[in-house]
Amino acid sequence: MAEIFDTLLLLALPASGKSEVRNFLTNKDPELFHMGETIQLDDYPYVHIQLVIDEELKAMGEPRIYHHEDDAGGRNGPFIDAYDWCALIELLNEDYHEILVGKAENPKNAAIRLFERLDAASVRVGGVAKIAALSAKVRAQLEEKLEAEARELFDDKIKNVLKSREGKTIVIEFSRGGPVGVRPLPEYYGYAASLPCLSDELLKRAAILYIWVTPEESRRKNRDRARPGEDKSILFHGTPESVMLQDYGSDDMLELMDASDRENMLKIEKAGRTYYIPVGRFDNRRDLTTFARKDPSEWKKEEIEALDNGIRDVALKLWDVYKANH
Repeated sequence: MAEIFDTLLLLALPASGKSEVRNFLTNKDPELFHMGETIQLDDYPYVHIQLVIDEELKAMGEPRIYHHEDDAGGRNGPFIDAYDWCALIELLNEDYHEILVGKAENPKNAAIRLFERLDAASVRVGGVAKIAALSAKVRAQLEEKLEAEARELFDDKIKNVLKSREGKTIVIEFSRGGPVGVRPLPEYYGYAASLPCLSDELLKRAAILYIWVTPEESRRKNRDRARPGEDKSILFHGTPESVMLQDYGSDDMLELMDASDRENMLKIEKAGRTYYIPVGRFDNRRDLTTFARKDPSEWKKEEIEALDNGIRDVALKLWDVYKANH
């Protein structure tokens, strides 16, 4: 049996290097990092759908339901309702379960089914069914406008499920944080809120690779990576400054690591149960990852070696902890 991580949570502030690391690993021999070929999950496709819904509602003269409008003229500001952070985790849980059981739904009406999923996820974390609360006329217009994008999302999920699980590592990427200078973080914010929302089946299989940069560096890299018109791109979408300050102005991962009573493990308490999740920290404050946004043919030898050595060191130590606990 291959000695690989079953499930790896790739966590960091926006633009910290998560997607670049993921891109780098797909172009290397993954077994050097105790990883198999990756099956990739990310909550950003759902955020993108929410942003499109808000833009369509605005065009109809209706109130936005997911994100405030960015004061600087961007199309998305911070979440209107903070519970949507945990609703995104519920959606990832569903996608993860489909991969484990090898069966994905293929709805006839993709937009209708996606809207049902968005509403159900919100309700499960204590929120409300936002789309169901819209008028029938508005819902019908949204269904027409979003059908193509919803179909693409379901098609991508089906492709993930069709991949054999043997020799694969499921990599799940997301960012969490909170307002600048606010402690304790508000309800639903930070990793402290989102990690316990992960399903039991995911928590039992997971390790965490955390990419560490400062919030200030995260904001700088976010500005540098943004390319107009590439909102759906994992490598090149930009997050508005208002969101970076309100939702990602601080990061609680180091606090969670320090608070754990087991070294190199996060303590996660959920519904009366305690999980200890192996965690490794990759220090990217000296930006070792930005080059990986380029085509691999443009990567320089010294860039490859610096990132390879850094990630491998963390991955090997993380593997030792993971193996000892699984």
